[in-house]
Parts: sequence; C-alpha cells; structure tokens
Amino acid sequence: MCIREEQERMELELLSPQAQKSSQTKGRPTPEQPHELRTNFQRDTDRIVHCKSFRRLMHKTQVFLQPEGDHYRTRMTHTIEVSRIARTIARSLRLNEDLTEAISLGHDLGHTPFGHAGEYALRDILGTGFNHNEQSLRVVDKLEQNGRGLNLCYEVRSGILTHSGPMKPETLEAAVVRFSDRIAYINHDIDDACRAGILSNADIPEHIAKVLGNTHSQRINTLVHDLVDATGDGPVVQMHPEVADAMEELHDFMFERVYRNPVAKGEESKAKEIIRILFTHYSEHPDQLPQEYLRILERDGLERAVCDYIAGMTDKYAVAKFSDIFIPTAWSVKD
Repeated sequence: MCIREEQERMELELLSPQAQKSSQTKGRPTPEQPHELRTNFQRDTDRIVHCKSFRRLMHKTQVFLQPEGDHYRTRMTHTIEVSRIARTIARSLRLNEDLTEAISLGHDLGHTPFGHAGEYALRDILGTGFNHNEQSLRVVDKLEQNGRGLNLCYEVRSGILTHSGPMKPETLEAAVVRFSDRIAYINHDIDDACRAGILSNADIPEHIAKVLGNTHSQRINTLVHDLVDATGDGPVVQMHPEVADAMEELHDFMFERVYRNPVAKGEESKAKEIIRILFTHYSEHPDQLPQEYLRILERDGLERAVCDYIAGMTDKYAVAKFSDIFIPTAWSVKD
C-alpha cells in the first residue's frame, strides 16, 4: 500500500463520520492520477502555497493602508491566522484538517489591493460583478498558471467560494473556515487598532468582555472552545447563542469604532480613486495590459481582463503603476 492510500485509510478510520474524506472527493475539473505520497487535499494546499497569488498576499492591506510599522497584519498574516484557528477547530471535531487548511490558505487569493476599499471600488465600477470570494475562485480556476488554473478539488473550490457571502458551505470543513475567518479578523483587527492608538481593550463594552474575555488570546480561546463544544458530533458548525450574540455585537462595535474610523480609513478615498483611474486607463489602453491579461481579454472581454489585472495588484504595485502613468518623472540636464 502506498503512503497516500495509508493516509486515506486512516481518514476513514479516525475522522468523524461527518468529515469530508479525501478519497471521497467529487473530483477536479480535469481528472488527474493520484499522487503516491499526498492526498488530494494535501496536493491542493501545496498548489495554493506555491502559487503567485498567495505570495502577493504579503503586500496587500488587511485594514490599515500602508501602515508605518512592521507588526500590522497583512492579507498574508490574516490568512495564516485563519488557517491556524481553523485547523485547531477541525482537529478538535475530528474533521479533515487538510481540507480545512487548503480552503483557509486559498480563501482570500482574489482580494484586491487596499483591502475592502479596493473591493468596493471595483464593485462600484462593475456593479454586482465583483466580490472577493468569487474572485478568489476565479484565481484558482482561471488565472493562475497562465490561465490553466490550479485544478483544485471540488470541496476546496466550493469552500473558497462560500467563505463569505450568501451561499452556505457544503462541508463542515468549509463552515469551520467561514467561522475562523471572522474569529481571526475581528480579534486581530482589535489588536492592530490598539497598536494604532485608536482603541484599547478597556473600550470594549463590559458585557461583551464578560462573555468573551478581556484580551486577544482570551477572546479567541473562548470563541474556539465554544464552537467546538456547541458543534460536538452534530451536523452543523455553530456556537451557543450567548457567545454568538457577543461576537456579533463585537463585530458591530468594530464597525463603529474601527472600520469606519477616519484614522484607519482616512486614505480610503485616495485608494478608491487610484483603482478607478487605473481601471479607466487600462480600459482605454488595453495594449498596455501584460500579455497574460490580453489572453483573458480575448477569452472573457476587456472589462474582465482589466478587473483581473487590477484585483491581482498589491498595494505598492498599484501605487507604482499609477505613479508611472500619471506622475511626471523628474529629470535634469547633465553638465
């Protein structure tokens, strides 16, 4: 028996009946021969980690646009935190950790430069035609590997799509990632807001702190423990009502104090304007798109090609392209 087959056998024996087994995947868009060492979901995790879109996450904003300091979260560190929380939950519930990890690492691959400001800017331009979860699926299906995509398993692709938005997750592993995403960003955004001096732990309403805890680690510990306890061996990933309500109130508090705070969001209008101007420019000058996006133009149309190019940019790259196109270059006459 090869190593992969042994791992698949162990999944069948050790994982919960509710767990998604790698040997029972609904398959890939293009069938492939199984790997000797790695299960299907392990292969998907590796493909995501080695792709270009994953590397670009390190230079994409989470909440604070181009902050001064090395300790604020980026889209990359957010993704890693989601993965760690999700794997702890999956392990505790005897779900498939490899599937959970693959979804976690891929869930934000389609996120724009400048965080949600970039997403809102593209949505303003395209109407309902842009959501980062849908773009993340497009990245792994149609943009990576020069348009070939990563050919991921159905369960990973579905989990990436349903990590946010109205569609419900199809597996418990995907539901775990959806919860873990919110647990991670609410709490690390509190930590970053405290670092920025616009919030302190003492500002969190007392009745919320009484339920969830007073520190970053206490809150995450409470939320993870409660989710594991409330879910148990059941068919639905959930929290007890008191804890779920407290997390929802904390989320609303963060919108009021941080996500709409002028210190955290004061530069968003500039970021949106950069996105808008770049979109107009490349729509009027498609010949300036990189070669791979010209192929997308031929296949999916100009608007989609420009959207894909801009959505894939990092913050610094978007600013650099704007500067190259619209800011005059200094020059001097040599003596």
